[in-house]
Order: sequence, then C-alpha cells, then structure tokens
Amino acid sequence: MLWLLTIPGALALIIVILLLRAAAFRPAVIEPVEIEEAGVDAVQAASRLARMISCMTVSSRDASLVDSGEFEKFRGLLPELYPNVHNACEMENIGPSGILYKLRGRSDAAPVILMSHYDVVPADEPAWDKPAFEGILENGVLWGRGALDTKGTLCGIMEAAESLIGTGFVPENDLYFAFSGDEEIAGETAPAMVDEFLRRGVNPSMVLDEGGAVVEGVFPGVTKPIALIGVAEKGMMDVELSITGRGGHAAYPPPHTPVGVLSRAVTRVENKPFKTKLTPPVAAMFDILGRHSTFVYRLVFANIRIFLPILGAMFRKRGGELNAMLRTTCAFTMMEGGNASNVIPPAAKVTANLRLIGGETMESALERLKSLADDPDVVFSVIHGSDPSRVSSTDGGMWDTLAGAISQTWPGTLVSPYLMFACSDSRHYCRISDRVYRFSAMALTHEERAAVHGHNERIAVENLAGTIQFYTRLIRRC
Repeated sequence: MLWLLTIPGALALIIVILLLRAAAFRPAVIEPVEIEEAGVDAVQAASRLARMISCMTVSSRDASLVDSGEFEKFRGLLPELYPNVHNACEMENIGPSGILYKLRGRSDAAPVILMSHYDVVPADEPAWDKPAFEGILENGVLWGRGALDTKGTLCGIMEAAESLIGTGFVPENDLYFAFSGDEEIAGETAPAMVDEFLRRGVNPSMVLDEGGAVVEGVFPGVTKPIALIGVAEKGMMDVELSITGRGGHAAYPPPHTPVGVLSRAVTRVENKPFKTKLTPPVAAMFDILGRHSTFVYRLVFANIRIFLPILGAMFRKRGGELNAMLRTTCAFTMMEGGNASNVIPPAAKVTANLRLIGGETMESALERLKSLADDPDVVFSVIHGSDPSRVSSTDGGMWDTLAGAISQTWPGTLVSPYLMFACSDSRHYCRISDRVYRFSAMALTHEERAAVHGHNERIAVENLAGTIQFYTRLIRRC
C-alpha cells in the first residue's frame, strides 16, 4: 500500500474514484406511463388562435405607441371564442390589463394558477415571410406574432378549459387563469394581480407560466427530448455608465475622449466576467440530465464539483446559454456619444444589461461593475431591475403532477428543472407560492425558439394540439 503515498499512486486512486462515480451515475428506471385520452380539434383551435393573433396587441413603454383599441378587441374576443369558460367562470379585470378567470372547484384548499400574457413585441414585417398580424394558416402552420409568445399557450389553456367545462367537468381545486397585457414591458398588471391574490388569501399549490419547452440537442451527450421547467429566474438589471467632459474639435483631442474612457471601462468589465457559481436549479439539471449522457460527460457531471472550474472556463470562452447558467452575465447593448465625426461630444453613455445569478443582488453586481471599471469619472446609474427569484420546490406534490402531464403528452421525454435566463410575470408570484414553475407547453426546434421575439414566429397545428392536450391533462389533475 506504500504506492498510495506516491504522487502517481494518489493520482491513480483519484482517477479510479472518478471513474467509479461515473459508472454509478445512472438514471433511475422510468416507469411506463398510461396515456389519458385528450381529444383535440387542432384545426379549429388554430383558427381561433389566428383571430387572437390578428389583434395587434403590441405593448410599449411609450403609451403613444400603444393601440388600446386592439387590446380591447382582444379582451372582447375571448367571450365569443370561449362561451363555456365565460358562462362557468367568474371573470374580472385587474390592474392595467389583467384578465382573471376563476373556475370554482370542489375545494379552495389548493388552488392552481395558470398564467399567460397576450401582449406581444413589435414585428419588423418587411423581414417576415408572411404578414405578422394576419394569422395566416398554411400547410399546417399558423404564422403570426404571439403564436409562441404567448397567445399560443393562452389558447391552449382556454381550449382545454372550454372543452372540459363542456363535458360538465369540475376541478378538484379552484382554478385561476391569469392573463396580463403588459408582460413584455414588465408592466404593473402581474404585481396588481398578486396583490389581489394576497388580499383574498389565495395560496396557490402551483403557479404555471411561460418558460422552458420540450427541446432536443441542448444538453451535452443527451439525445432524448427534454422538457425543461424553470424553477427560478435570474435577476435582471439595466445600468447606465456615463461620463461628462469638455467637448471640442476632433482635430486637437485630449488624451482620452468621453467615448474612449467609457470604452476602456467596458473592456475592463468584459475581460473579467463574474465568477462561476453552481446554483441549485443548475445542479439539479446536471444531476438529472447528466445521468442520461454519454460516459465521458457522465464522468464530468458525476464529479461536477471537481470539474466546475474547468467547465466555467470553457463556457466563459464560448458564451451562450451554458455560460449564462453558471454566472451573472453583463452585455453592453447601447452606446451614445456625439452626432458628428469631427466633434468630440461633451458627454457619452453606454447601457449594460445584467442577468443576475442566484445569490447575487443588484447592489453586489453594481459594486463589482464599479470596481472593475476602476474610474471615478464614470457615473453608474441603475435604470431598473430586480433580484433573482426564489427557487421553487421540486419535491413531489405539484411537481409530480406537472411532470405527469408532460410525460403523458410527450412520452419518453426527460423532465428536468432549469434556471430561466429571461424575466417573466411569474417572478411576482413567488410572493404567494413556493411552487412557481415556468414551462411553455410546446415541443420547439432551435429555429422555432429563435423566432420568439424574432422574425417568422409561427406554430405548427400539430404542436398546438400538444399544448391543448397538455393543459387538458394538467387541469384534470388539479
């Protein structure tokens, strides 16, 4: 045994331990799922979604750019499209744009809230292959802004409820359908709705909003489709870096212009990214999905604490989603200086968008930016933001209910928690529930995901059918 005291012997022992851990890092046996029928007339549903898309509910922080008539048109359309829901549910408007339905169940002990939003981002229509707001249904595909984000999921909720109510269905617990019309601008509707739930003493057993989807090819070494459910959101903060100085003629510049000083600050920040951190949602995702990966990747994920520094360095160079999972990110997105090439501007500014990892705060991230920039002439101003959300529980209960509905709708799909990078209305609901989940009930390709907030947003009728079937199965279980 003296060989263990040598450096090569110790290294050999470590390697053996790592390999043994990887060999034992296997997935649990997945029991076959009995599929409950959930009949859907997807073509008719798509025609109703097309009418929703034709409402140009484009939100903007500039009220002069908002066509309030289109929002009223959308709200007036729902009773026409879903009469069963309107006859059976209590409906009210809350906040600037909220639509809240309540379907009474046999009990109010464990209510469930299903969320969506009906406002959309603008569309650069000349860049689209089809008009963005006509709801064109062609060759089994429905085109239009909001088809995925998130009139599609709103349609899925309403279609499922309409059909179930028509059969005389009564849920076990109260069901709420909470729709906002200002999510894309981080508006006041969702906070107002949560305030109202608090006032009424509603303590949801689950809140479900947009988020992950059923995807493929996103996790190293895993070939099966994966349903990613967001159990937490990163925080978000917009920070303005500005500097003022003496302007003048560009023919005889000072050693450093305002633009140059800010550029130096930006470079310093970009060259030293925030530290790698393994948060609970990402650790859980690595543990669940890593077990389904190839042996080399299992070696890494089975020993993640050892390999984390290496992964952090690799992902830092590559950027993208894997990097964003492991650290606070900072992206400089806007810059403003002068408006003439031969004039040194008296002031300049840049805007940074940060996405804060769990455990980080707006205050701590701002202090780090100031430290990295290391320039007393640069002024930092927080425009707006929010800290990371709390992490929702994945321990049985409604998590299993949600996972069961997914497994029935997309058999063979792996279900995993993940950390959501974007901000949604659901973060406000963490005030009233520790089970706030983020899952857009669709199977989406990389191209389809890229169309969210991009060009040519569209949904296949077959995909919409899956969304409706998912909500039908979920509502039955609530």
